[in-house]
Amino acid sequence: GHCRLLCKPSALAQHLVRSLGRSAVLRGGRWPWPRWPQLQLLWELLQPPEPEPVVARELLQLGVSSPVLLLIPNAAGKVTGGLLQLGLRALERGFIPVIFNRRGHNGCPLITPRLQPFGDPGDLREAVTYLRCRHPSASLLAVSEGSGSGLLLAYLGESGSSSRLAAAACLSPIFRGRDWFEAGMPWLYEWPLLLHLKQGLSRYAGALAEAVDTDRLLGSRSLRELEETLFCRTRSRPTSWECYWERNEPLRDADEAAVPVLCLCSADDPVRGPPAQSLPRELFRSSPYFFLLLTPHGGHCGFPRRRPGRCWAHEAVLEYFRAMAEFLRTEERRKGLPRPR
Repeated sequence: GHCRLLCKPSALAQHLVRSLGRSAVLRGGRWPWPRWPQLQLLWELLQPPEPEPVVARELLQLGVSSPVLLLIPNAAGKVTGGLLQLGLRALERGFIPVIFNRRGHNGCPLITPRLQPFGDPGDLREAVTYLRCRHPSASLLAVSEGSGSGLLLAYLGESGSSSRLAAAACLSPIFRGRDWFEAGMPWLYEWPLLLHLKQGLSRYAGALAEAVDTDRLLGSRSLRELEETLFCRTRSRPTSWECYWERNEPLRDADEAAVPVLCLCSADDPVRGPPAQSLPRELFRSSPYFFLLLTPHGGHCGFPRRRPGRCWAHEAVLEYFRAMAEFLRTEERRKGLPRPR
């Protein structure tokens, strides 16, 4: 018809001209009231659409919004009372707490016969991207509990300065995944986690049978045997235990992390193991982004309580996030940097 495409000449422009020229949508036709554009405008404004669409309203709050706190459970996916308590305390302080569930955990649907390896941050990256889209002006923070810290630490290392997080914290983290699985835990801690994992996996036994030996999986007698069966002895792409940990060690890319991380650990943690072997002290000495808060007592994700129902570690984490936000605001004012939009 009489339409024109105004643009800089390019191969893409030529392609658009050819495509639109072949389209019947822009070809000439009889237009009603060609000489009275005001009548056309009134007709468009007064004529209701047929049929009238049903719409749902979603209000977009602009400006500074509440910080979003992403809570990452342990590797077994167990949402403990302590993690829920931390979310409640964060909610009282104005945070928006969000719990991250791995695929197949806590009733999440399993679309493909594949679960998330110990240190594979792919799903966590998608969750962070989604939260950034839903809360574009909010600060994103993350805190992990126990073995779930392996996922958060791997994400921070792989993402570097593109993590989209303002700060992170780890409660009783597991720093060396392979050593932790090979050493094993006291049966009092290992067996409940093992049963919890088996109970969740049994829901998907039929789907997982395509990828792994489910009889061996559900008959595993240790967390290492279950992890090795689930991710190393697969039917399509089997791999060795060594190669698996080359791709899944939490600190494999720790030097690339560019987000402040507070790690709260106790010296008497029976799950992580002795501090001399399980704490990467050199990392905290050399990296400007890693901070270790080590307490003599506290167990694993327990920590002494100052008041009933109030965990000291939770208060410390929330205070750490407050201090980090204050520091960043001060730096922005000092350097005259515009706030990220």
